[in-house]
Amino acid sequence: MPTITCERPTAWLPEWPEQKGPALRRNHKKLILLTVMALQVLCTVFFVAGVLKETLGIQGYSLFANQSHAEIGAAIGLSLGIATGWIAFRRSVRYTRQVEEKLRVASGAFMDLLADRFDQWGLTPAERDVALFALKGLSTHDIAEMRQTSEGTVKAQSNAIYRKAGVSGRPQLLSLFIDDLMQDELPQRLIS
Repeated sequence: MPTITCERPTAWLPEWPEQKGPALRRNHKKLILLTVMALQVLCTVFFVAGVLKETLGIQGYSLFANQSHAEIGAAIGLSLGIATGWIAFRRSVRYTRQVEEKLRVASGAFMDLLADRFDQWGLTPAERDVALFALKGLSTHDIAEMRQTSEGTVKAQSNAIYRKAGVSGRPQLLSLFIDDLMQDELPQRLIS
């Protein structure tokens, strides 16, 4: 009789990419949350069915031999759901705070970068305002309105900014700052 050999004893199972580190932990957390949610749904169905059975006066078949044990199990399941929900909520709040703090730090770092570059280029206070508004994406007309000057003045200041920065226009000016921000981030991403 011929023997059948198999390289993998579980060849009939689909091959999943091997996961390590944070990705594996995230999947375990998701699995735990989904399991507890499914348990909560079952417990809720149990309680709702019990209430409907009593309210409508339905007699007869019960899924459980000992109703009080089933109620205790359902209560424990709902309690686990509450605890898991609370933990997930707290983690979400903590994560949101961390992201907001990182955003504040990044915003502050970007403003510091702007100030350093503006100092290097020797921009006047008026040119600094125009450069900042230009980087924010405002049109020449809008910048002139906000600064209460003519569009010609804003165009002249913009040209002076581009000349001092060594660029030919607004897109290149913006790319200088994007390059500076990415310069610190890029090597870290390539390493990990």
